[in-house]
Amino acid sequence: MTGSSDEAADLVQRALVQGYRKLRKCKEPARVGAWLFRILANLCKDHVRSRRRNDISLEYVTNAIASRANPETDAEGAEIRGHIWGALEALTPEQKEAFVLKHVEGRSYEEIAAVMDLSVASLKMRVHRAREALRGLLKEYA
Repeated sequence: MTGSSDEAADLVQRALVQGYRKLRKCKEPARVGAWLFRILANLCKDHVRSRRRNDISLEYVTNAIASRANPETDAEGAEIRGHIWGALEALTPEQKEAFVLKHVEGRSYEEIAAVMDLSVASLKMRVHRAREALRGLLKEYA
């Protein structure tokens, strides 16, 4: 959700610290994983919201510099990744979260529904709408 593995790792650490400090507030010990994931998802949303849109991650620059083996292929790949990331950024935060959890993280609808506190039907509709929005946004690049 952040677009950077370094930022994601930092947010995971913050979520674990927050979860540990607030462990007594977890009402269902059997669902502590979903509870921690909700903390992480909220931190990610706050982080993305507070970050300026024009920021370029150090990871992106490093990958671009390191992959000079075939500049033409690398440029095309970077352009495609840029379009996909831009399209993901255009989704609502709820759509982006549902889409990333389903299609990037590979989580089941049931697991995501529990984490996002939604019914499975509502979640499926949210993922469907995210896919349709992405399809429309990326249509001109296909």
